[in-house]
Amino acid sequence: MINYKILTFIFLTAALASCNGQNGKSKKMENKTSNPLLCDPATGICEVPGEKTEIGDINVKANEKPVKVIYFTDPICSSCWGIEPQLRKLKLEYGNNVDIEYRMGGLLPDWSYNSGGISKPSDVAHHWDEVSHYYDMPIDGDVWLQDPLDSSYPPSIAFKAAQMQDKTKAIEFMRELREMVFLKKINIAKWDNIAAAAKKVGLNADQLKSDYEGKGKELFQEDLKLAREMGVRGFPTMFFTNGAGSKEIVYGSKPYAFYETAILRVNSETKKSEYSKTWESLFAKYNSLTAKEFSELSGTPRKESEQLLNELAAKGTLEKLTTKNGSIWTLKS
Repeated sequence: MINYKILTFIFLTAALASCNGQNGKSKKMENKTSNPLLCDPATGICEVPGEKTEIGDINVKANEKPVKVIYFTDPICSSCWGIEPQLRKLKLEYGNNVDIEYRMGGLLPDWSYNSGGISKPSDVAHHWDEVSHYYDMPIDGDVWLQDPLDSSYPPSIAFKAAQMQDKTKAIEFMRELREMVFLKKINIAKWDNIAAAAKKVGLNADQLKSDYEGKGKELFQEDLKLAREMGVRGFPTMFFTNGAGSKEIVYGSKPYAFYETAILRVNSETKKSEYSKTWESLFAKYNSLTAKEFSELSGTPRKESEQLLNELAAKGTLEKLTTKNGSIWTLKS
């Protein structure tokens, strides 16, 4: 039985994909079965209500590298934004032996089917502000007041189109889209903003547009189909597999040790790589970092991390973008 004095459930729309940790209200509890997603602050996941689906019957195996990760996510999933520090560290330590395959989950088709305690974009704004503090990652919920998204499908399809061009740049593209929507309050469902993100990371925007209107849509539908077949009911969801097809699942936002343990469970011989933890090296690898990310990657205490980043910004080495719920630092070109 769940102890409701410890766990409070916030019933959000599909656009939220995060938790705010408020005390549950009786009205929201009554809407438990009607709201599209159920968010549990203890697990860091928004879960589709209903009967659980068995997971693990899909034959997906590691190929070129000893371990493969199938990562189901969405551009506006705030819980997925919340695990960026852990995910980036995972790539630095295990990237040589772990292949991470990004799949889109289709979090917000539109607003027509929503019901329950939250049913329109403006309702999401304060929840994003609160979950920002929960994950210690900057998020400004005012995008839902100023220029709300009507769907997460356009940026999801654009990501599939970006993968067709360059898988590495596609990851950079996803990061840029997330910084735009979570920090800069930019509607990433609009093509002009999608194109701007593509150009910034070096993608061919004209080719992206062509693939977006063509093959990208097919690939997105394939992702949605795979998510259904694999029983994915919320985001983030990660499947860790080895060459023999054994699987481990990490469901929701978890501390770094959960992801590392999943790797070692499917392949105990997976080697960890050492990496330089200086600010110069980290910003050479990742052009932008939040204080939480820098702390996770460098091993520096959180307070000291922000102090160092502020000092570098004061010297003109880094550019600091401050939102009402935190900051991000970018290496100046």
